[in-house]
Amino acid sequence: MSDADDVRRVALALPEVEEIDSDGFDFRVSGRGFVWSYPERLPGKPRVIRTDVAVLFVGDEAEKQALLLGEPDMFFTTPGYDGLPLVMLRLERVTPERLRELITDAWRMRAPDEIEAGLTAGLEQESR
Repeated sequence: MSDADDVRRVALALPEVEEIDSDGFDFRVSGRGFVWSYPERLPGKPRVIRTDVAVLFVGDEAEKQALLLGEPDMFFTTPGYDGLPLVMLRLERVTPERLRELITDAWRMRAPDEIEAGLTAGLEQESR
């Protein structure tokens, strides 16, 4: 239910995000990646950038496993990502609201504290 355009819209709405030139999408905050297109590598074939799958930074192995086990229809991983705090997200299976939550969480884990604090303060004012 979501696509690369939704990823781009959500990511660019966050403070101090830059989009890196790529064949798909690649977003960073303070030089640290938090969501990008999945570079699929199949044996014997050239790498393919998949814009229907997002790679998300999730912080740690516990969160990664919770997502993989809790929502296996939406999230997956590959051996190349073993030991890394990253999951792949099938965009067609995620609602726009859940996508916003996931991307914002990834951004929060990668943004410096002073930038993240600004977003939190802004969201608190909006909810009043």
